[in-house]
Amino acid sequence: MRVLISGAAGFLGSNLCDRLLAEGHSVVGMDNFVTGSPDNLTHLAGNPNFFFIRQDVSNFIFVPGKVDAALHFASPASPNAESPKGYFNLPIQTMKAGALGTHNMLGVARSHQAKFLLASTSEIYGDPQVHPQVETYFGNVDPVGPRAVYDEAKRFAESLTMAYHRYHGIDTRIVRIFNTYGPRMSLEDGRALPNMLKQALLRQPLTVYGDGSQTRSFCYVDDLVDGIIKLLYSDEHLPVNIGNPVEMSILDFAKTINRTTNNPAGIVFLAGQRAVRDPQVRQPDITRARTLLNWEPKIDLEEGIRRTMPYFQQKLGIR
Repeated sequence: MRVLISGAAGFLGSNLCDRLLAEGHSVVGMDNFVTGSPDNLTHLAGNPNFFFIRQDVSNFIFVPGKVDAALHFASPASPNAESPKGYFNLPIQTMKAGALGTHNMLGVARSHQAKFLLASTSEIYGDPQVHPQVETYFGNVDPVGPRAVYDEAKRFAESLTMAYHRYHGIDTRIVRIFNTYGPRMSLEDGRALPNMLKQALLRQPLTVYGDGSQTRSFCYVDDLVDGIIKLLYSDEHLPVNIGNPVEMSILDFAKTINRTTNNPAGIVFLAGQRAVRDPQVRQPDITRARTLLNWEPKIDLEEGIRRTMPYFQQKLGIR
């Protein structure tokens, strides 16, 4: 296939480019580098099967030549309110990527009669009252809160994708991505793993917000990409959760980071400093992925951390 990937210079987009190229497809990458990094694509320079277009996905998209599949991964995704690349500081761009960007990428799929795959998120469930989260759960989301620019953009994107499927007959897919980590993720992402892994490698105490009882589940990027590829090749149109169902408290996660990195600095608790609207629990129910795609993650957390460490060490200048 010839595959268009928006957000190709991002953490997930660039890993997806590599996987599709390795499987023999040609890839057209698109990014405007607002949050993605050119460094994530430099290794593809000179690859005859990779073509890059620098463009904002919220503007009209024209791709010369045939497109067999359009994968929409362009969006700010970091919840770090202190980062200039986090969606708190890019609210309009985030909404436009989810709304106009999805519309434009669906337009490409329609004009080429191509498959379309939307990168959605577990954040559409908000601070869930159903646990673990199943695809039939409608979520508990504040539509006017500070996180809404990301949450509601993705919820709208899912609705628009299904409208194009039902009205125009577009061959669509929706993947709801849960917490994912690995090489090429931003060290300033703002989520638990990059924050703590960076602290551990710098031999600093790990900061845990509140008492650490809030839970997360962590999926290594190679497992996630496997799931996305299987979904792309499937005939499933309704949303599918892709993530690691192994849930753990943030406190236990911090202990795992320190143990895996041999960090002696310990843990510091920051009482009353949890992020705004930070979900208390997050765990995917992956029954649909197991049943429909024959997929489940294979890489456990400690192994995933070990695979991620060299990238973080390089970025931090640690040898």
